[in-house]
Amino acid sequence: DDIIVLNKAHGMVVHPAAGNADGTLVNALLYHCKGQLAGIGGVERPGIVHRLDKDTSGCIIVAKNDLAHQSLAKQFHDRTNEKRYLAVLQSTPTKKEDTVFTHIGRHPVNRLKMTVVNPGSGKSAITDYRVLHQAADGTCLVLCDLHTGRTHQIRVHMLHIGAPILGD
Repeated sequence: DDIIVLNKAHGMVVHPAAGNADGTLVNALLYHCKGQLAGIGGVERPGIVHRLDKDTSGCIIVAKNDLAHQSLAKQFHDRTNEKRYLAVLQSTPTKKEDTVFTHIGRHPVNRLKMTVVNPGSGKSAITDYRVLHQAADGTCLVLCDLHTGRTHQIRVHMLHIGAPILGD
């Protein structure tokens, strides 16, 4: 009655924005729920507490009412929930398990990209990772636990340690 938990498909945009007015997860949810989603997120983001990038698949939680939205937003704000991701990397990191702590902000030249920036600019970002499997071709599967939720955090951190996401 309060939330929907679903596996967002790769290639699906979470909420309408410039260039993506329809075909979004929000459009599908509004249809499925007959318009009954939390109103806190506003007309374009009803029920949306967090999002995943268009090209990221995975679990997303949507609030069906305002009380659930407030509770979920508080959990994300207080970092009392766990955010775990699997990623396939082009190469294996030097350390099989580590914590990456940097500051992430807009790239100084390409403003559409995020990058590691000097402390004092950007926002702090913390990712724990652990190599789960290393393939013969050098690629590997890692488990990432995010302590923060910065835009493109895993992508930026894995590139920063010299093991970019495969195909990125």
